Order: sequence, then C-alpha cells, then structure tokens
Amino acid sequence: MTAPVVWSIAGLDSGGGAGLSADQRAADAFGVHLCPVAAALTAQNSVAVEAVFPVPPEQLDAQLAALAQDLPPRAIKTGLLGGIAQLRVVTRWVDRLRERGPVALVVDPVLRASTGASFADDELLRAYREELLPRADVVTPNRREAQRLAGGSCPQQQAPQLGVATVCITGGDERGALAADWLHSPQAQGWLALPRREARNQHGTGCCFATALAAALALGFVAADAAVLAKMATTAGLSDGASPGGGAGPVRPPAGFIIDPSLLPALFDTLPAGWPSRRGGPPLVTGVYGITASGAHAAALFEAGLATVQLRLKRGEAESGAAWHARLAAEVQPALAAARRCGATFIVNDHWRAALTLGVDFVHLGQEDLLALDAAGRTHLAQARARGLRLGLSSHSLWELARAAVWAPDYVACGPVWPTLTKAMPWHPQGLDNLAWWAAMSPAPVVGIGGVLAPPQLAQLAASGAAAGCVVRGLAEHPVAAWQAAWRDGLQAPRAPGGWPHPSL
Repeated sequence: MTAPVVWSIAGLDSGGGAGLSADQRAADAFGVHLCPVAAALTAQNSVAVEAVFPVPPEQLDAQLAALAQDLPPRAIKTGLLGGIAQLRVVTRWVDRLRERGPVALVVDPVLRASTGASFADDELLRAYREELLPRADVVTPNRREAQRLAGGSCPQQQAPQLGVATVCITGGDERGALAADWLHSPQAQGWLALPRREARNQHGTGCCFATALAAALALGFVAADAAVLAKMATTAGLSDGASPGGGAGPVRPPAGFIIDPSLLPALFDTLPAGWPSRRGGPPLVTGVYGITASGAHAAALFEAGLATVQLRLKRGEAESGAAWHARLAAEVQPALAAARRCGATFIVNDHWRAALTLGVDFVHLGQEDLLALDAAGRTHLAQARARGLRLGLSSHSLWELARAAVWAPDYVACGPVWPTLTKAMPWHPQGLDNLAWWAAMSPAPVVGIGGVLAPPQLAQLAASGAAAGCVVRGLAEHPVAAWQAAWRDGLQAPRAPGGWPHPSL
C-alpha cells in the first residue's frame, strides 16, 4: 500500500530539534510520507533561537506548486509560518487543493519557541484568527498559545472560542502528576491524560504532536482517535529523546509506540489528582459469554454449563417505571438464582441502578450510558464500584477505550468484530486485527463481540487474545458444548504478531 502523503509547512530548525526535523521523526513513526516545506529558516541550536528568516512568499508558493503536481496531500500540518504573506500563500493552496478533494488541515500555532523566542505579533495573530483557523480541521495550541488566540485561562472555555471543529490544547509543559491535554472534538471531549514523564529532552513536542495527529488523519482516523495516537507517540518520544548539545534534546517517537500499553491515555471528564488504579488478578470473565433477552434462557444456559451470561433487556418506550421494574425483576430472579447455584457470572446490561436493587453485582454499560451520567450519577456509580460492583464497558474506538480506562473496568468489550444485525451502529467492523490490538493494549481484559454466528469464529477470538467472546444469535444454532470446544481450540492456536489498528469510524 502506498504511504499517505502529509505536507508539513513549517520552520527549518538548524539545530535539528524542532520544526521540520521533529515533523519528519513523527511522520516516520506513523509510516506516512512527509513532504517538508520550509516556510521559515531559523538560526538556532538546542539552547536558543538566534534569528528567524521567513522564506520569500514566491519561494514558498513554488514549493507547494511543485508538490501539488505530483504529491498531493491527504493532510497538511502548519507550524512556524514566518509572517502574514506566508500564511496567505498557505490559505490559497488549501483552498485550491480542496477544490480537488478533501484535505485535512492541522494548525500548530507556533507563536513562541520553547527556548523563549516570540514568533508572532498582534497582526499575525489576527491573521491566524481570521484567515487560517477558519480553514483548519484541528488546532493544537499549548496553554499559552490558546490564551493568546482565545483569551481567558480555562481550556474548556477557550476551545469553542477558536472556531475549529477539533481543538487539542496541550498541557505537557504544565506541572502536575498528569500530562493532560484538553480535547474538544465532534466525537469526544475531555482531558486526554497520561502520567507525567519527567524528561530533559522534550524539544519539539508540539511539532511532534501536531504532525502525529495529521499523520493519523491521513491514515483515515477521525480526530478524536488521531489525538489519542498523537498523545501516545509524543509521550513515547520523551523516553527516546537524547541531547547532542547543551540544551534539551529532541523527542524521538519510535515506530513501536503503537504496541506499548503503557502509552494508552485515559479520557477524563474531570481531571483527577492522579492516575486511576487498574484491577489486578485473573480475568473475571473468560471463555464463552452468552447474551440473551430472557431470564429463563439465561438460567438454562447456566445449567448447560455456560460460565457467563448477560441479560440484555430493553425498556419499552411507553412502559411505566413500576411496570418496567417488575418485568426486569421477573427476568433477573431466575437467572440470578441459577448463576448462584452454578457458581457462574450473571451480568445485567445497561440498567445498573435497578440491577443493584435486585442484588446483581455485575453490570455492563455502553459508552452512551457513561455519557448520560451527570455528576451525581458518576458519584453513585463510583460508590457502587467501591462497594464491590463489577463493571464491563463497551468500546468501539481508541477514544472510547481511553474513556473506559478512567473507570478501571473488569473487562472492556471490543466490537463489532464482524458485521452484526443485533443492533444498528455506525462503526466499521473491527476485524481480528483490531481485536488483537485491543487485547494487547487495553487496561482490562477484552471481550470480543459482534457477528459471532459459528463456533470457528469464536475460536478466532480466542486466538486473537480476547479473554472471552460473546455469542448472541448463535446460541440458538449450536449447543453450549460446541461453543466451549471452539474456545478451547482457539486457545491452542498461534497468536498473530501485533500491529497497527485500523480506523473503526
């Protein structure tokens, strides 16, 4: 497959730390082809910026014209532009390219160097606000840059003021136990965070982050997933940095960052003081995981030897609270009694508050259920967790996996692995490659779900590293023993090596 093309229009750092040098290292980690376009030349080293020389507009235009003939981009990242004339060359080319087809634009508003040098006056700031940002798909300022562009000091308030669909206000240069970036995107918003890594060699982190995000967009990921990948790559680059001079050395994201589970961030609604603890011990849910809408059927599955069954019951739109609770109780009671007799695990889907009143100690929630919780609901769920409630969570994307990490769940479901008719959803099938990536990277054991209709498919889930595999409609087609035998067969199969996930939206 031909590598996607990304243009980086930025400054050339003569010290090789930031700018186009950092952009090239980030692009290499993602396997995209970077076209480095010099908008400015800087006389700098690892200690200071001595001078900035904007590239004449006609020279910048010539570079872009040559690339447009042969190497059109899927994404463009801008960094240090040098002046208003250079900015306007860029905006004209963005408009021309978009007449041919979609091109993502990621703007890293480089207003000041990490060494302290200022790169933007008030007139250039106004051009950013009025001309470049309205064309951007993503903007990635740090906290001080966001303040200069939008005013105020609160990222949650600054992000909408910037007028860009996706804003990621980076906070790695702040202090605190967590390195947290505020993400505001069409898919998700919240604090994208990882434990802070103290590193002397952090030159070019902003360049690395923005280029990594542009590379992920070029690979087909939506903005929220691209931000997760950029966070991972930049954090990895801090560990691999080295200083050839007297100042901070450049970040160097390695290609293997994508399979390092310590790099998966968490997506918080409210930023906590520290990193969430993760459950230890063996998986609580393993093997064949049945899902049914009938308590009597769940009981029969337990009696047939199934170790885990979920009750997935939907409330009718016109059903009153009392009638609904009575119907739920009538379905829960026989299933819960059978689970206790058989020493099995019974899980209730969605209706966690009602399930708690019925003595259920394991619930499964979708991402939409988490988003529907207000502050009181989140507190109630956290308190129930502290008292022993076990929790499984759905995930369909990288940002949903990051959001699930906040709750330290007992398992994370990954799906749909194959196309499914059980429920309507916008997601592309994950396939076995994404499932294997989930199993390697998730902060909790992974359950594969979606489109499992025959026992050989279940064996493939086991071979991909899942702790369990969900069967819904297939329970009526094959006996429990056949599903269990398939799972055992899958555990004996060789594991495929890990690699990149593919976009799921």
